[in-house]
Amino acid sequence: MEAEVLQQLRKAILDYNSEAAAQWAKHAVEEGIEPLVALGALTDAIREVGDGFGRGDLWLPDLVGAADAMQAAMPTIEDAFQKSGTRRESLGVVVIGTVFGDIHTIGKSMVATMLTAEGFEVHDLGINVPVAKFVEAVKSYKPQVLAMSALLTTTAPEAKKVVDALKEEGLREGVKVMVGGGAITEGFAKSVGADGYDPTAPGAVGVARMLLGI
Repeated sequence: MEAEVLQQLRKAILDYNSEAAAQWAKHAVEEGIEPLVALGALTDAIREVGDGFGRGDLWLPDLVGAADAMQAAMPTIEDAFQKSGTRRESLGVVVIGTVFGDIHTIGKSMVATMLTAEGFEVHDLGINVPVAKFVEAVKSYKPQVLAMSALLTTTAPEAKKVVDALKEEGLREGVKVMVGGGAITEGFAKSVGADGYDPTAPGAVGVARMLLGI
């Protein structure tokens, strides 16, 4: 029965079926499947989609659909982790958010989902995040990586304000900064003092690993 549940959980991600993903996650918990094992099925599936996107076999809607399905399953799995007292090994802590003035969430949410699947502890601040909130999150969560998204050219400069604020607070040296989004280029990333950039969600995971040397 466990094998069937895990297969169906994986299939729900590959089918981009959020409702099925949520249902099979609940079945996994009800069947007493270890949350780490259930998470492994989700992770394998989302990686498969990410790899397909990287090869050019899949497209952005595929990536969005798979991420949405995984997000539907994750609350149940995370709750199971908490109830069992099991701690999964973390690759590092990431704070992520869309900069102030920008309400675009899809790209940021995909990156957050894929970082979670990869094994990072992710704290998603949401959209339209003020500079002060990014700074407070760095103080509170003590992340190894701060990831910022901006889709608009008018909001992209907010990323530099965050970097400057981190410097003023003496926090910049303790955290790697990565940026992405439709308004961001590699040249812009360098100009604001970011440590890393990638235009895609799967690529962002690779950047995070590279920045931390893992």
